[in-house]
Amino acid sequence: MTTFGSGAGRGSRAPGGREDEHHEGHISVKDNRRIDPKTGQVRAGSASGSIPQPGSAAANPADPANAGQPVTATVTANSEELAAARAEAAERTADLQRLSAEYANYRKRVERDRLAAGSAGKAAVLAELLGVCDDFDRAEEHGDLVGGFKNVADKFAGALERMGLSRYGAEGDEFDPNMHEAVQFATSPDVDHPTVTTVLRVGYQFDERVLRPAVVVVTGPEHEAEPAAAGAPADVGDGAAEFGSPNDPVVREAAEVAEAASKDGSEPAEDA
Repeated sequence: MTTFGSGAGRGSRAPGGREDEHHEGHISVKDNRRIDPKTGQVRAGSASGSIPQPGSAAANPADPANAGQPVTATVTANSEELAAARAEAAERTADLQRLSAEYANYRKRVERDRLAAGSAGKAAVLAELLGVCDDFDRAEEHGDLVGGFKNVADKFAGALERMGLSRYGAEGDEFDPNMHEAVQFATSPDVDHPTVTTVLRVGYQFDERVLRPAVVVVTGPEHEAEPAAAGAPADVGDGAAEFGSPNDPVVREAAEVAEAASKDGSEPAEDA
């Protein structure tokens, strides 16, 4: 009869068997846990935490040469870095503010130039249409502006007004050399300052700018002579003779010189 060995018998082999090879090496495991899992107490020698390394400042804390040096060096380095960072931030902030101001000024300048260019373009177009307005005015003066022609003229004038064109110049207005062109000057006791008495051609302005001055006749007080309106001083002092009058010394001297010259020229003619 054949007898089979048990599993335990098969597991026990000669000293050189494979099953016994894993028992030959020894594994050592060190338990570094601070708390003992069995007792729950802190193990001796674990309260200090990590083991200081040789050569470090913590290896010999009682050494006076190492006390406070790493901390002071770190604080100094951090202060320098912080100061440099603040200086750089201030510089960048100033650059950003300057750039923002320049951009704002650029936008304002561009907008101002755009409006000025648009206004100049409108003024140029309106100036070319003033002749048409004059034709409508002359037609109205002669009674020809009637019917459909008048409707067209009214629509045309309304369109120009909506664009900003306005006409000025009426009898009784105070004379303004910046807006009126005087072609004649007269005096009258009925006025106390230069006044427009006749409008020969109306003036036009656009956007507070004169496109064409009004051609007018001006009447001033009697003490203002016509040369004064042309630019000569009207008041030369109390008791002084009016410029250009026969009592003016310059006029009298010129008259005497002319009379003497005429006498000298006539005598040789009689002898001949």
